[in-house]
Amino acid sequence: MKVIVIGCGRLGAALAEALAGRGMRVAVVDRDEGAFERLPPSFAGSRVVGMGFDREALLRAGIESADALAALTASDEVNAVSARAARLLFRVPRVVARLYDPGKAESYRRLGIPTISHVTWGVGRIIELLCYSPVEQVRSLGAGEVELVQVELPPLLAGRGVQELTLMGEIMVVAVTRQGRTLIPTPGTLFQHGDQVHLALLTSSSARLKHLLGLV
Repeated sequence: MKVIVIGCGRLGAALAEALAGRGMRVAVVDRDEGAFERLPPSFAGSRVVGMGFDREALLRAGIESADALAALTASDEVNAVSARAARLLFRVPRVVARLYDPGKAESYRRLGIPTISHVTWGVGRIIELLCYSPVEQVRSLGAGEVELVQVELPPLLAGRGVQELTLMGEIMVVAVTRQGRTLIPTPGTLFQHGDQVHLALLTSSSARLKHLLGLV
């Protein structure tokens, strides 16, 4: 998997190191060459000096073959332009942008770009957004405190009730898609093999959801 990280601040450097540690091909882009000193000497990825929205810099970073891009500079505007270029011009499948001003979140969402807040999310959450996960985020709400996600029902939950995936105040099943039709479940609804389950949950409860699904 090839990932481009725009911005080599503390968060960008930590993310780049974590991704490289997972065996991914990582390219870091920053306008300040000195910023790359935040990367450890063992970092095996590439370093590209340039603006994150500059076409030439993105091409040197390998954006044409990138699977994901994270725009993590200190500027919402730079992050927005970089993320839009990655999504709309280069068709990068997975894009996430750091956001300082919550008032701009809806504009990002209309573009289909998930946002992360340095207050509520960290490196681990960004990795979940960029990399494959059986729990797929559909939308984040507020400043990222609540998520709407969907997941294909694990076989072990077939025949079980929706209560199996319910934690009051943390996780709630809001809909089930079955054989092409979507329904709102009742407390007595039983899951069936092949169901696509849609849930609302607190971001902080992501690990608990995976435990309920038997994914950890």
